[in-house]
Amino acid sequence: MTAGIMIAIGLTGLFVGGEMLVRGAVTIAKAYGLPPMVIGLTLVGFGTSTPELVTSVQAALSGSAGIAIGNVVGSNIGNILLILGVSAMLLPLAVARDALRRDGSVMIAATLALLGVVLFGEITRWIGVGFVTALAAYLFVVFRSVSKTKETSDAVVYEKEAAAIPGPDLGLSAAIGVAVVGLIATIIGARLLVDGAISVAEFAGISETVIGLTVVAIGTSMPELVTAVIAVRKGQGDVAIGNVIGSNLFNVMGIVGVTALIHPVTVPVEIATFDIWVLLGASVLLIGFARTGWTINRLEGGAFLVAYLGYFGFLLMQ
Repeated sequence: MTAGIMIAIGLTGLFVGGEMLVRGAVTIAKAYGLPPMVIGLTLVGFGTSTPELVTSVQAALSGSAGIAIGNVVGSNIGNILLILGVSAMLLPLAVARDALRRDGSVMIAATLALLGVVLFGEITRWIGVGFVTALAAYLFVVFRSVSKTKETSDAVVYEKEAAAIPGPDLGLSAAIGVAVVGLIATIIGARLLVDGAISVAEFAGISETVIGLTVVAIGTSMPELVTAVIAVRKGQGDVAIGNVIGSNLFNVMGIVGVTALIHPVTVPVEIATFDIWVLLGASVLLIGFARTGWTINRLEGGAFLVAYLGYFGFLLMQ
């Protein structure tokens, strides 16, 4: 099997598997009476990041730190500049103030923590413990906050995120089957994608880090793009922003944390010298745009897209 075919099948497996896993999990959660607010807070925002998680773990186990870390950094950059850029061009995105004040601040803090770790040069198991613990603490605080005041804008956003997942009505057994098949497809897809990406890097003389930041990162971010477009078509731009912020939080604290727990990784030098700074700049720009009129308009979305195309082009010229 050629590397190109492996990548194509891998990306398809990640996309289809990720969608099946999220839909199955959401249906199971609803069947057991889990509140929509909790589903939106956990299963949707974090569930769409499952392809990134499985891919980064597979890459770390294969000794491909550039793909493992590049996937996270590249996905977060793409979530902001590409996905929100496309979403805002389709429809200006309204911002939920309560969610942005809290979750946006935590996203910046998580990005700064990742910056510190990247500059340190190695992501150890203890760092992984710290990231996963921080994620658990964040979820606990948010759940307690929104469960006490269910009418706040952030609680409403989480409920909208749960409702944004489409799909046919499924029985409990069927939903479990869909979720299991989705998980298997995601794991197989990640394996094929990583192996194909390594082969392409070796054949083309491109660093694994660039492959991780581009092909792998974009491919694993497709569930977030689909969720964002669905939300925008429903006129729920706040869901698109909330999903991106939640996904970026999970990518840093969850994916980097779990990956390091399973297999510590050394950070490629190029990420420390350039890409992590692009991520920090994109994160700050997102907060800045969101706070101007509490919306991200088409002009700002266009600026996001231009910035992403410039960044992508720069990587390909390396």
